[in-house]
Amino acid sequence: MNLQLSRPLAFFDLETTGTNTAKDRIVEIAIVKLNPNGSKESYSKKVNPEMPIPIAVSEIHGIYDVDILDSPKFKDIAEEIKTFITDADLAGFNSNRFDIPLLVEEMLRSGIDPEFDKKKFVDIQNVFHKMEQRTLVAAYRFYCNKDLTDAHSAEADTLATLEVLEAQIEKYDNIQGDVDFLSEFTTMGARTLDFSKRIAINEENIPVFNFGKHKGTPVVDIFKKEPGYFNWLMKGDFTLDTKNKFRKIKEEM
Repeated sequence: MNLQLSRPLAFFDLETTGTNTAKDRIVEIAIVKLNPNGSKESYSKKVNPEMPIPIAVSEIHGIYDVDILDSPKFKDIAEEIKTFITDADLAGFNSNRFDIPLLVEEMLRSGIDPEFDKKKFVDIQNVFHKMEQRTLVAAYRFYCNKDLTDAHSAEADTLATLEVLEAQIEKYDNIQGDVDFLSEFTTMGARTLDFSKRIAINEENIPVFNFGKHKGTPVVDIFKKEPGYFNWLMKGDFTLDTKNKFRKIKEEM
């Protein structure tokens, strides 16, 4: 095994009702936890999102409202998911931008602190984009010489993602198999405080706005100059994680 693990690395994929991490919900989650000794543990569940799945989305991943009527709600399985990955770092395909923020949001909605600040994150798509610039289907064909016939099935995508990372480490001499390296290598763009990347960390290690008219301005400065801006943020269409981070900054002022 090319991966050098000191603790488990959990590869996971979500199928959802859409792409809005603040509003959309999980309809399926699949996790393959790779242990340092090479053994694997799997977890897979369909989830009742408590909202209709748009037909256009169902046609992509193949999960319709009727398929999840008897499935558990996320809040019913949130604790077991947290327990399954509690000792693991996380890996996925486009996971830093989508799957991790949405999973955090679902955990927070369920009243559970995901404690992701204790984990490292490996986004295999970012390795691929830096080296080849393609999709998961193309990555699977390019690195593994296989066709991903079950694309958009959470379990198939998860297993393919694991295989792609193994092949990437084998192919590129400058790609190391330890999670510290992979986490840093697959982090793209500015360092951020929240998973939705609304709050960046500047060179002075200060939280700054990463969007809108105040982009690049320290959050504390705006909260002092425009007291009402905090209230606007709390009422805005931001994720609970982002709001919690803004709230913590406000409390520490």
